[in-house]
Amino acid sequence: MLNGDAYKASLDDGRATYFEGEKVHDLVGHPILGQTAEITANAYDKYYDPAPGASSPLLAVPQSADDLYDLIPMLHDAGMMAHVTSTSIQTLKTASSRMADVKPEYIERMSAYIDEAQQADVRITQCITDAKGDRSRPPARQDDLDAYVRVVDRQRDGVVIRGAKLHITGASFGHDLLTIPTKAMKPGEEDWSIGCVVPVNAPGVKIINTTYAPRHEDDRAFPISRSFHYPEGFVIFDDVFIPHERVFLDGETAFAAVFAHSLGLWERLGGLSAFVEEADELVGFAQLVAEANGTAGISHVKEKISEMIIHATLIRASLEAAVRNCKISDEGAAFPDELYVNAGKFHAAANYNLMVRHLHDIAGGAVLTAPVPSDFENGDVGDLARKYMSTGNDVDGEYRASLMHAIRDLTADAYGGWKFVTNLQAGGGLYAQRIVTRRHYDLDGAKQKALVVAGLSEDQGHT
Repeated sequence: MLNGDAYKASLDDGRATYFEGEKVHDLVGHPILGQTAEITANAYDKYYDPAPGASSPLLAVPQSADDLYDLIPMLHDAGMMAHVTSTSIQTLKTASSRMADVKPEYIERMSAYIDEAQQADVRITQCITDAKGDRSRPPARQDDLDAYVRVVDRQRDGVVIRGAKLHITGASFGHDLLTIPTKAMKPGEEDWSIGCVVPVNAPGVKIINTTYAPRHEDDRAFPISRSFHYPEGFVIFDDVFIPHERVFLDGETAFAAVFAHSLGLWERLGGLSAFVEEADELVGFAQLVAEANGTAGISHVKEKISEMIIHATLIRASLEAAVRNCKISDEGAAFPDELYVNAGKFHAAANYNLMVRHLHDIAGGAVLTAPVPSDFENGDVGDLARKYMSTGNDVDGEYRASLMHAIRDLTADAYGGWKFVTNLQAGGGLYAQRIVTRRHYDLDGAKQKALVVAGLSEDQGHT
């Protein structure tokens, strides 16, 4: 296993990563990106076990509902890089269980890579979303054939890929990039049916980073994003060679969608479990700020908070159902139930903006205008700011301002904007969850129940 220092040292491997127009030569020492390295290193230290042969529980493959149930809070505690790594490993396990009719060597390679990743305690990010070019055209009809990642050369010992993958959280802070098709492919799209693992420092890999991290010298008014931020990577594959042992799909169009669907299942489980925690946080902030504002007893405020509580409870129930109704593969790996994962993720994402609207309505305009901590420390206006931010003898003005800053940072600033979009798009948009939910719902069973109620079932003489 790696500890935090070993992880940070592993980032100095010649990787080509860029931020705001400049190449970053020292990720760990970078004033903004370095904070992400520290966050990830701290998680390494927290779960480090120096015993010979020890392996990280964060990279384990769950084999039961209890294993799944235990893994989810650990991943949230360990942060985004642990989450995307676990999701990558579970994606490969899920895909391999669904590819029994394809080349056996693919299954063997995926299994061997999982073992290798667990032993090396690496971090893996998933690269799925292509540049896509003109969305109305398939890959082979794009003006630029590199709009979807493709194989441009097949050599005796491997393949060469070209293209780009977008929106890859933490791409610069892992060790490997799990690169898979973004959607189903058809005959004639063999070159775009490529699944493989690419080292972050492989020649030809270039990563452009963007981040919502606060740029303020005094970041106390950003209590969440100052200590929780993971850059998004724009990952470019500029003729990158991949040896055969790291290739899990090459040209078999019928299986291209297997990887996307497998990743979607685990991404949506991660998204659903994050929504569960966030929903409780939103309820907590709504109640706290209502009490601080003196409005906790007003009927419409109570109604809004009740609606937020019901939302939080329903998505938690979906998560519980997804885990407790898990399926076990022939290899003994546990997969969450697809119906409950997708229905829960859809409900959570579709209603997130409404829950935030309730919170903003309860909190009021001070979410955007409250004085910052340094204002309260100013000798001329600090006491006055505290006086007028207070709502009574038992509500300190600086405390109320701190609540407002937390709400703004979480829901109404750069980090909040990132969450608005990713809550919808992570694991595929809302339409994707609709499709999978319909596919796994027992529609025939529902029809039969309706026929019985209507007195039209076969048992009652209907033909």
